[in-house]
Amino acid sequence: MELTFAHWVYAIVTVSVIATMLFRRGVVLPVIIGTFLVAVIYKGSLIAGFQAVFNANLLAAKELFSIFLIISLMIALLNSLKDLGADKRLIGPIEKVMVNGHISYLVLMVTTYVISLFFWPTPAVPLICALLVPAAVRAGLPVMTAAMVIVIAGQGMALSSDYIMQVAPMLSAKAAGIDKAMVADKTLVLSVITGVLALSYVYVAHRKSIVKNGHHDSSLKPEDAAFFGVANELAATAEESAEIIQRKNTWGKVFAVLVPLSMLGVMIYMFSTKLTGGSGFEGTDGAAFIGGVATLLLVLATVAFNRIHALDKISEHLTEGFVFAFRAMAPVIPIAGFFFMGSSDFTGTILSLDESAAKPAFLFDMIQAGQAYIPENAFIAGFGLLIVGLITGLDGSGFSGLPLTGALSGALANGSHMDPSTLAAIGQMGAIWGGGTIVAWSSLVAVAGFLQLSPLELARKNFIPVVASLFIATLIAILIW
Repeated sequence: MELTFAHWVYAIVTVSVIATMLFRRGVVLPVIIGTFLVAVIYKGSLIAGFQAVFNANLLAAKELFSIFLIISLMIALLNSLKDLGADKRLIGPIEKVMVNGHISYLVLMVTTYVISLFFWPTPAVPLICALLVPAAVRAGLPVMTAAMVIVIAGQGMALSSDYIMQVAPMLSAKAAGIDKAMVADKTLVLSVITGVLALSYVYVAHRKSIVKNGHHDSSLKPEDAAFFGVANELAATAEESAEIIQRKNTWGKVFAVLVPLSMLGVMIYMFSTKLTGGSGFEGTDGAAFIGGVATLLLVLATVAFNRIHALDKISEHLTEGFVFAFRAMAPVIPIAGFFFMGSSDFTGTILSLDESAAKPAFLFDMIQAGQAYIPENAFIAGFGLLIVGLITGLDGSGFSGLPLTGALSGALANGSHMDPSTLAAIGQMGAIWGGGTIVAWSSLVAVAGFLQLSPLELARKNFIPVVASLFIATLIAILIW
């Protein structure tokens, strides 16, 4: 599609958003204004601009609601377990393994990578954030550091190779016209190099804040204290009757065992279907399975402790979960809405275009228009594809940019004298790492939501280690392949 003035306005707003993020300022205002301006200019109607702002937010809310929902359900479950005191009992055995913050760092990294490699990060996040992170933080690992480990190991290292399900290599290879096995093997190597470098950087940068022998609530940082809800735990329990205390002790022990066993059962079942050739529990299907189990556990825990009052109490827990999820994640919706305009999959809905009308892809159109100006040189082609991948990841979905990076790798291979599978692997790395670890409106919001952190701050923290590691991995790929 020919570039229009609206395309250039979109590009200017995108650059301003990136600059605003680097200056640690909120980006909600510029993206709302940007959405309005792009729509008005493209359609030549002021009314269309008002409609586009609403449509973009509505579309983003629909696309992200599955993440909001599972956060809400897991927070509701954790609140019901807190009523029973089961939350403290639950992490007791895990604390025996996570004896200090340094070991906790390693355990989180390996566990996240393995689970995410098999099932993608979406179903992995609620399991890890609910069961492992509380123990890791109590052992001395800061909450922000734990969040960075989960995002880099899951949304970055595991998802960028997608070596088990191979959806990403298939998209890249198909667009490049090559065998997906070559792309899969090379992305696996590059993903491990990038992940190890990024996680090593994070460890070195945060090692002074990691406690060797664990710590107590009195020494928690503000964000760690918020995670545990220390203020709420200080409430006196002296007025509780003996019957309530006995019921809490009994059912607290039961659910401290039942919850991890249920989640373990979910994992075993998902692994068994994978080993027998099944593929029905990846991505949102896996999250739906875990969310359903969590909901029934919420019902059982609420009924067991509250009995007849459970009719009202479960509504309170669900309300608290939804209020928390939307309070923490609401700023992400208008940001995602703006960047969804970068893909033709969404612009038709946002701009209220007829089905027969051409659908602009303001971000991808700009990249395709500039591909002819990329010089035929191995280093320029390699790093150019990495940057293109990172830019396509701005829409929050690294997978949407894979057809573009794959097609470019096939087109640039001959002139740059590089294997197209190498270029496709580099582009895939940029797209998925960019779309999953350094933008706050991607699946990263699930990790930030569970751990009660700002998604924008988490994305900013990831930026330097991720981008630096990607450039090193790309340099290695160009030199050895």
